[in-house]
Amino acid sequence: MPLAAENPSDFRGRLAAIFKAYDVRGTVPDQLDGALAAAIGAGFARFARESEGARAMVVGRDMRSSGVELSQAFASGVLSEGLEVLDVGLASTDLVYFASGSRSMPGAMLTASHNPAAYNGIKLCLAGAKPVGKDTGLGEIRAGAERFLAGDSLSKLADPASDPRYRRADLLDEFAAHVRSFIDDSRLRPMRVVADTANGMGGLVVPRVFSGLPIELEILFGELDGTFPNHPADPIQAANLVALRARVLEVGADVGLAFDGDADRVFLVDDKAVPLSGSLTTSIVAAAVLDKHPGATILYNLICSKSVPEVIIERGGMPVRTRVGHSFVKATMAETGAVFGGEHSGHYYFLDNYRADSGIVAAMTVLELMSKSARPLSELRVAFERYFDSGEINTTVSDTDAVLSAVEARYKEAGASLDHLDGLTVDLGTWWFNLRPSNTEPLLRLNLEAGSAQECEDHLAEVSRLIASLENPED
Repeated sequence: MPLAAENPSDFRGRLAAIFKAYDVRGTVPDQLDGALAAAIGAGFARFARESEGARAMVVGRDMRSSGVELSQAFASGVLSEGLEVLDVGLASTDLVYFASGSRSMPGAMLTASHNPAAYNGIKLCLAGAKPVGKDTGLGEIRAGAERFLAGDSLSKLADPASDPRYRRADLLDEFAAHVRSFIDDSRLRPMRVVADTANGMGGLVVPRVFSGLPIELEILFGELDGTFPNHPADPIQAANLVALRARVLEVGADVGLAFDGDADRVFLVDDKAVPLSGSLTTSIVAAAVLDKHPGATILYNLICSKSVPEVIIERGGMPVRTRVGHSFVKATMAETGAVFGGEHSGHYYFLDNYRADSGIVAAMTVLELMSKSARPLSELRVAFERYFDSGEINTTVSDTDAVLSAVEARYKEAGASLDHLDGLTVDLGTWWFNLRPSNTEPLLRLNLEAGSAQECEDHLAEVSRLIASLENPED
């Protein structure tokens, strides 16, 4: 494992570039390479040991070709701090969360999720799948990585395969059984399901989860290939659902499932090949969860549709609104005792999954509800779908704070209800929008919802014109 030291100022700059709000991510090898992976492994191991007395760590990776070297380098860094390593090999991110929760170990998943092939990254969690983010340890881990690289530590690293504290484990069957435990599979009716795994980790995990169920499963692009030869592994983009929608219609499937690269997110397509938004799926899963947990607290992030809290209240639950992002959702779940939480981005969190997100658990929950209702998804969705949304619109601005302040002032004059839970949310009763800055780029992210398609289009144009006029006042 050839790991080379470099100028301290160079590695500090590279670490600064790849440490994001929720994880580590960058292009390989110019931003992220074996040396930095080893350093981050050492920094995380020290943080986990000092913060919670960790003695061992779970490590997994996705199908990207760079993952083999990076995961081994990361493991070397962990071992250098005296922790044992349980390497689960090729895995989905939710499998690593499961391993972290069931073994009470911190975990690391080498993945860049939906990003293109040139990228890789690291998602981290503490024991019990407890999230690690910008405000919950990433800064300390980065500082530990810097200290590791500033010393002569790279030259002392050993090959994990020769270290008795390093062992491998195959947890796929155990994870599949855990996923199936969320439903009563004896109540599943025979169904036809098409799953587009986009050459990502769903190609490994999904067939094992569905094995033995009364489901006729077809996998599109199931070969594990980190070059993504068929389409990007980003199911929130409509262009990446084209093949799935066509196949659902062609074979008369009951539902289509689209997973991202590390298979922790899922988007659904109904029997008429019409996609479901993350908000709509959150509502449907919330209803199913409340059938089993009457009166429970359910979380939804603030860019979800207004229909989500409406459904939760109608079904006897307690809705709680959260910021966007897994670390905030998981922390709020711990504070409130919520049994489920959903995000518009296709992340779905379950208390019995160690408060971690899992696309395949959400998919199974919907299949069970479809079986109980004996109705096609195209009919089942109607009661949950009440408004029209813009999707997320990203706009580059030179000064995000200035634009947010000006937008707030404009709509305050109009009598809107305003809040700052995450960015700026403006509610005018019949329509609302959220405008929040990106954590990593000079972007504002706009999400808008209204009661009709025309209203949505008109108000989107209104807000967009306002942002443009603030950014370019002379135009």
